[in-house]
Amino acid sequence: MTSDVAVIAGAGLGLSASLARLLAKEGFRVVLAARNVGKLSGLVDETGALAVETDVADVASVANLFDVADKSGPLSLAVFNASGRTRGSIADLDPEVVKQALLVGAYGGFLVGQQAARRLLSRGSGSILFTGATASVKGFSGSAGFAMPKFGLRGLAQSMARELASKNIHVAHFIIDGAIAPLGQADESDRRLSPDAIAQTYLAIHRQHRSAWSSELEIRSWVETF
Repeated sequence: MTSDVAVIAGAGLGLSASLARLLAKEGFRVVLAARNVGKLSGLVDETGALAVETDVADVASVANLFDVADKSGPLSLAVFNASGRTRGSIADLDPEVVKQALLVGAYGGFLVGQQAARRLLSRGSGSILFTGATASVKGFSGSAGFAMPKFGLRGLAQSMARELASKNIHVAHFIIDGAIAPLGQADESDRRLSPDAIAQTYLAIHRQHRSAWSSELEIRSWVETF
C-alpha cells in the first residue's frame, strides 16, 4: 500500500531534518524541498526521502515540487519551513533584499499552501503547517525585514485555517519563540528548543482529532520569557 506523503518545503538540517526522520519512522514518504539539495544528501540516505530542488518563491518551481511528490503517493501533510529574513536599520535596509525576504517567507508560503490545499481538497483531509517565529507577533527594532514576511505568513495561515477547517483540512501556525538547539548537540539545561521535541509537537498537531483542532501554537523553552 502506498504511504501517505509529507512535503517539507524549505528543508535544512535543523527542524526539517528532525521532522524528516520522525515522519519517515512513522511511515510517511517524505519529500524535501530546498534550493540546495546537495546539503540534504546525508538526510536523504538516512530517511529514504526524496529531495527536489525548489525555489518556493517561483510558481512553476513549487508546482513542479508537488507534481513530483504526487508520484510518491497521496499528499497528507505539508510543512512550510522556508524563511526569508534580513536585519538592519530601516534607513539602511536594501529594498531588493527585503523584497526577496518577502517573496520567500510570505509569498512562498502562499504558493506552497495553495498547491497543498488543492490536493487535500481533492482528498478531503490532511494538514498544512506553517513555521513562524517570535517575529510573527513582535516587530522588534531592526527586524522589519524579518517581521514583515512572518506577519504575512501568520495572516495567510489564519485565513486558510478559517477557509479550510470546514472542509476537513487542518491548517496550523507555529510560533517558535526561542533558539533551536543544533541537531546532535546535547543541552542538558534545555535552554534551547530541541528540534526533535518540536517535530513531535508538529506530528501531534497533524494527528489531532478534528473536534479539538489547534490553529496556532506557541513553542518555547521553559526559560524563555513571554
